[in-house]
Amino acid sequence: MSRDDPRRIERLTKETLALILAGGQGSRLHDLTIWRAKPAVPFGGKFRIIDFALSNCINSNIRRIGVATQYKSHSLVRHLVRGWGGFKAEFNEFVEVLPASMRMDDNSWYKGTADAVYQNLDIIRTHKPEFVLILGGDHIYKMDYGPLIAQHDMTGAAVTVCCIECDAAEAAGAFGVLKIDEKGKVLEFQEKPAVPAEIPGKPGRVLASMGNYVFNRETLFTELIIDADDKSSEHDFGKNILPRMVAEQEVYAFRLGDDQPSGHAYWRDVGTVDAYWGANMELVDFTPELDLWDRTWPIYTHQMQLASAKFVHDEDGRRGMALNCLISGGCIVSGAEVSQSLLFSNVHVRSYSEIFKSVLLPNVKVGRNVKIRKAIIDSGTIVEDGTEIGINPKDDKARGFHVSPGGITLVTPNHFQQKIHRVR
Repeated sequence: MSRDDPRRIERLTKETLALILAGGQGSRLHDLTIWRAKPAVPFGGKFRIIDFALSNCINSNIRRIGVATQYKSHSLVRHLVRGWGGFKAEFNEFVEVLPASMRMDDNSWYKGTADAVYQNLDIIRTHKPEFVLILGGDHIYKMDYGPLIAQHDMTGAAVTVCCIECDAAEAAGAFGVLKIDEKGKVLEFQEKPAVPAEIPGKPGRVLASMGNYVFNRETLFTELIIDADDKSSEHDFGKNILPRMVAEQEVYAFRLGDDQPSGHAYWRDVGTVDAYWGANMELVDFTPELDLWDRTWPIYTHQMQLASAKFVHDEDGRRGMALNCLISGGCIVSGAEVSQSLLFSNVHVRSYSEIFKSVLLPNVKVGRNVKIRKAIIDSGTIVEDGTEIGINPKDDKARGFHVSPGGITLVTPNHFQQKIHRVR
């Protein structure tokens, strides 16, 4: 393929198979992941976290996608079937669910990120891709994968690692970090270092791995087989495969934002309660960094056909209103005040209640005279009349609610003995 071909990127993406790793437990999200996998957690009013990686693939013209699932995957699989099942098999387009199914032996669930890919090598082989794009399914970002794959092809790298520039203090102990030279070649892959390597010429700034990698097919197969035979390995890309490859082969970094004229890059790891709340709250800002209204790069999802949001009652002390909010379809705010908050689909808030800087997930019902501050209310929760949440952290902890280090109160149906025992 000529590198001067104007359709080069389109041809490269057509020869790419994307594999989204969506089996993570997401334990740092506490009660939000008791009944669902992290990629299935709702985000942004009507989406699921995994919708961002999937939409990036579709917008990048990558239409062969496998999703590796494992932990409490029912709601995730249901979402994929309902929202992502309309591809044309005759055009070789698909979103396939790849559950952990003990394909290698009788007790082999996915042992790590690399093992999740290794256990599906036979399926990858049947699709005969030229490139395999490994993606995490639990981050919020927009990205055109075409330039990433094009750079990988141009450099002839063994693997290209997608990364984002951030403060060293933010990355320390939290993310894998790439030590690079001036040309972007990776000199060292550091897995969650206490003192991360800085970018040459940029003191205090580092390149954090996004958990996205592109391999040539045969290179990937070889590396996974070597790793599978290593009994001491944890079978993880960041801990095992990438450090070994950096020491022995050509590995390059691709920086998110380098393909944009502005150089701006948005990426959020929403793996903690504080980070999840914060990323949702950013969407309420006057001009949020993440533009969900961008028609050139839409985020797709499955959603119920619901009526428009409704606000009722207009009298002193009892006025249905929302200020600086995102309010989704099916919501009814009846004589209550909601401000600087995000309400997912089908949330009902009754009279004299006050909601402030909070995230209410789908199907939450809020009674009368309720006060909620800086909280996350999980799907299906019924908040009874007169309840206060987030007003006094000591009281919240005494009632068994989870209060994060940043002071965000997380409440689920279980906290009110509402044993719904089903995934929403």
